[in-house]
Amino acid sequence: MSTTATSPRIGARVLLLDTHDRVLLVHACDPHDRSHHWWELPGGGLDDGEKPEDAALREVAEETGLIIPSLGRKLWVRESRFHYKGRDHHREDHVFLGRVTDTAPQVPLKPTENEKAGLIERRWWTAAELRECSDKLLPGRLPVLLDDLLAGVFSTTPLSLID
Repeated sequence: MSTTATSPRIGARVLLLDTHDRVLLVHACDPHDRSHHWWELPGGGLDDGEKPEDAALREVAEETGLIIPSLGRKLWVRESRFHYKGRDHHREDHVFLGRVTDTAPQVPLKPTENEKAGLIERRWWTAAELRECSDKLLPGRLPVLLDDLLAGVFSTTPLSLID
């Protein structure tokens, strides 16, 4: 998809917290340029006719093996344009809050070929560790967003992020 497309590809992600308020991030890279790597929330694109909430739950299960009992509120919608695998992309990700009490996978992972090619690792991060991270984070404001959420001062309506 080119950045000149009239509409972005729609996706869904989850800011997933465990009982210690650690957030789960996926470390991924561009298989065509392994020096381009980043940490992102688990999630991905919607299937035809799928609601963002359903896609978020499905994607987390497929990518992490974790079953989220239910999603919390929508935290933000993030629009991004980026270069990946030699092509320009335009995405709009709906990000929901999720919580788990058990961090052990409950179902087998079902990574796509694209995910297999670009996955480096998965890791639970504390807010303090995120603030110290020098790697690229998606969204870039993730440490501040997590701090605000944990402090109870996060917006009650979904934010609109562009990067």
